[in-house]
Amino acid sequence: MVAAVIRKGDHIFATQRGYGDFKDWWEFPGGKIEQGETPQEALKREIREELSAEIIIDKHLKTVEWDYPNFHLTLHCYLCSLASDEMTLNEHEAARWLAPDSIYSVKWLPADEDVVKLLA
Repeated sequence: MVAAVIRKGDHIFATQRGYGDFKDWWEFPGGKIEQGETPQEALKREIREELSAEIIIDKHLKTVEWDYPNFHLTLHCYLCSLASDEMTLNEHEAARWLAPDSIYSVKWLPADEDVVKLLA
């Protein structure tokens, strides 16, 4: 799995899940790596699909290993910026730009909390 930690200035972009066991929890946008894709290719594709946006991948931030009750997750997180400010929420219920002092104002998915701690 891959996730985009999209920043604009000192704000970080977070999205709210609209489905599944963790519906209404917050996460960094991203998704699955398909066969034959690099993590970076998968991340750019996922952001196009989820947000109709183009990103610039600045650097690998962290790889998180997390055990959920039903599966193990390996999540490659990349620090990114937007190629333009235009985005459309195609899969999420909501989104927010979070300032450093409000980064804990949402309920983050457990695997994303490690990345949030790194950013805070």
